[in-house]
Amino acid sequence: MPATDDYDTALLWIEALEPQGIEGVVAKPGRSAYRGGESIWQKVRHTEVVDVIVIGYTGASARPRNLAVRLPDGHTALSQHLGAPLANAAAPALIAAGPSPRGHTTTGDRYTSTTAEVEVEVASGTTRPAVVTVLRVRIP
Repeated sequence: MPATDDYDTALLWIEALEPQGIEGVVAKPGRSAYRGGESIWQKVRHTEVVDVIVIGYTGASARPRNLAVRLPDGHTALSQHLGAPLANAAAPALIAAGPSPRGHTTTGDRYTSTTAEVEVEVASGTTRPAVVTVLRVRIP
């Protein structure tokens, strides 16, 4: 397995490997041994920040736990758990729109559909399935 302690080389690898479908690289102290459950090894993954439309949510509309979004590649995914500020920002539009039928993400996760006009900025990782982190809620 190739290894380097040069930061610029590591950045080149990350950029060069992304088109090949490699999710990222592992960063760790050079002499550290792998020990399950310890966090000194870090995965550095490719992420893309994009604006997407919210198509649903889990939990109550007044306090959504996750948002269901349609990604640029057409797949649908649930976001990671929303903290209180993001949940509170999305809630008024979700409440006003009212619930719609249940939907399913590309991987089969269930959510409540919505017609609310909510756009979110997300960081979408290249892991399979994609890890979607909501960064900002935008309501027109």
